[in-house]
Amino acid sequence: MSSPTSSSVVPRGFSKYYVLSLLKERPMTGKEIMEETAKRTQGSWKPSPGLVYPLLGKLLSSGLIEEVEDGRGYKITKSGEDQLSQYRLGRNELDNFYAAFARLGLFGQIMAKDAADRMIALMKNFREDFSKLGKAQRAKYRKFLESELERMDRSEQQQESTPKQST
Repeated sequence: MSSPTSSSVVPRGFSKYYVLSLLKERPMTGKEIMEETAKRTQGSWKPSPGLVYPLLGKLLSSGLIEEVEDGRGYKITKSGEDQLSQYRLGRNELDNFYAAFARLGLFGQIMAKDAADRMIALMKNFREDFSKLGKAQRAKYRKFLESELERMDRSEQQQESTPKQST
């Protein structure tokens, strides 16, 4: 995942979405993904076969990509496109959040970095805790999260359908 001359330049978890975005552009083989990445980053990120091929296997088994008809490469599935859209939406929200803090100058940038570091730590802890749950506990947690998403959707729909009063 890193170039020979530097430590990792790619945030953890980014590779998945980067590969999905490449495959949304056009079907590619693992080798083409590595070459295209090195080309686009002017050599600052040269993903290794040890990163790319296991990742393709995970994406394939998750149904986010599929092999092309001739078996010489991969393409993104509808499910993969949906997940990529969700990632981009979240990324845009995070960028907007950071931009608001950045307008406060150096102090705001420090606050934004601290908030981002805390969110990353929370997500890491969540992943670790979630991986320790049993199947029944995961199902229960999934049901809870789905109900919360539905509640949020209903709330947004109510806000959108409520006429705005002018002041």
